[in-house]
Amino acid sequence: MRGRCTRRPGGCAEMDVSFELNGEPVTVTVEPHVTLLDMLGKELGVRSVKKGCEQGECGACTLLLDGAPVASCLVLAPQVEGRFVTTIEGLEKNPLMIDLRGAFIDNGAVQCGFCTPGMLMSAYALLRDNPHPGMDEVKRGIEGNICRCTGYTKIIEAILDAAERIAPE
Repeated sequence: MRGRCTRRPGGCAEMDVSFELNGEPVTVTVEPHVTLLDMLGKELGVRSVKKGCEQGECGACTLLLDGAPVASCLVLAPQVEGRFVTTIEGLEKNPLMIDLRGAFIDNGAVQCGFCTPGMLMSAYALLRDNPHPGMDEVKRGIEGNICRCTGYTKIIEAILDAAERIAPE
């Protein structure tokens, strides 16, 4: 496991984990079994990364780890040592994220809002890597993100709308 461990009888009690969060270096002291999701919420006050199923099935805790979307409930905090973590707060002024948020609002893709940050992070990664996705690619891009309110149609339409906004053909 990465990170610097404070030894106690019976094993490692706490670890210093240093990484970059939304472009800023941070160091947090955590127990080695703490998830990235819990470290972000409890130690750093990040509110956009939602605790849902805690089994990597719902997508509510999706963020970018070294640029790739991951379920933060499945990543142990020490695993981010020396890595780059990006939450929706880190993309607040990003033009692609601004267009995505606008498309979600304009297309009625936000209802209760619980899934929205994770859905936006997955959609961001998709459009960053593929600015002209088809409907099937959008569906694959948001796989693993569960929304209980919208039925996905409006979310898919919003992502396709955002694609048009960022890269009109």
